[in-house]
Order: sequence, then C-alpha cells, then structure tokens
Amino acid sequence: MTSRPGTYALILASTLSRCLRIGQLGDLALRPGWYVYIGSAFGPGGVRARLAHHRKLAARPHWHIDHLRLHSQLERVWYTHDSIRREHQWAQVMQRLPGAEVPLRGFGSSDCACVSHLVYFARRPSFRHFQREIRALFPEHAPTRPIVTA
Repeated sequence: MTSRPGTYALILASTLSRCLRIGQLGDLALRPGWYVYIGSAFGPGGVRARLAHHRKLAARPHWHIDHLRLHSQLERVWYTHDSIRREHQWAQVMQRLPGAEVPLRGFGSSDCACVSHLVYFARRPSFRHFQREIRALFPEHAPTRPIVTA
C-alpha cells in the first residue's frame, strides 16, 4: 500500500449488542457480526494516511466510522489504488453480496446519493466474491488487494 489515492473497505468485527449514537445521524443497533465500511482517500497521504487514521481509536469522533471503531475490531482492509473514486461502486456491490444488510441509512454517505457506505453481514464477507463482482461490473477497475490487520 502506498500514499497514492484510492478506495478502501474496512472489515470490522463486533461481538457486542448495543445501541450506538452516530453523531447527528441517529442510532445504530450494533450486533455481533461483521461490518464493512467503504471510503475513499484522495487527500494528502492517500490510502496509507487514511488507513493510519482508521487504525487508531478517535478520542473525539468526527466521522461516522470513528463512532463505530470505538466498539469494533479492525480485522481486514481491502483497497485499490485507482485515480477514479470507486467508493459508490463498492458500496453498491457490497450491498448486493449474499447476506448483506444496510444497518443504518446515510452512514458515511451524507455527501452522496448512496443508501449507505456501511454494510452488515452475520458472516465475514468473502474478498474473492467481492473481487469477482467488481471485475465483472467494472472491467477497467484497478486491482483490489486484501490486508489482514488483526
């Protein structure tokens, strides 16, 4: 992974059942399972810098994902270095994977028309399945890569 721009997915594990207040957005009914958050990194430092932020727990949560990170474990990251913003495409593909549910409308997507950039799965989603769907729908897409963080 480099400091180039790109798109990423945080694969988060939760063992908790509780209600989380997500800033002004509302309440997220957290439950045991897997949460996938899709974001993009087109600012200074690109993907590397954005993931460094997400690996730490925010003392003062700013983004929606900062609130969820306080109550979940970052297990994996999927990413691509691509000059095209792919987060909206990734969110749509992720929501169509088997077992996908949108746990809170508007999460991470308050600045776009996507339903949500957060998807819940009872079982850990498959990188290979996701990768196949991305390649099938977007043949010009740059390669996607997984990282195990835990």
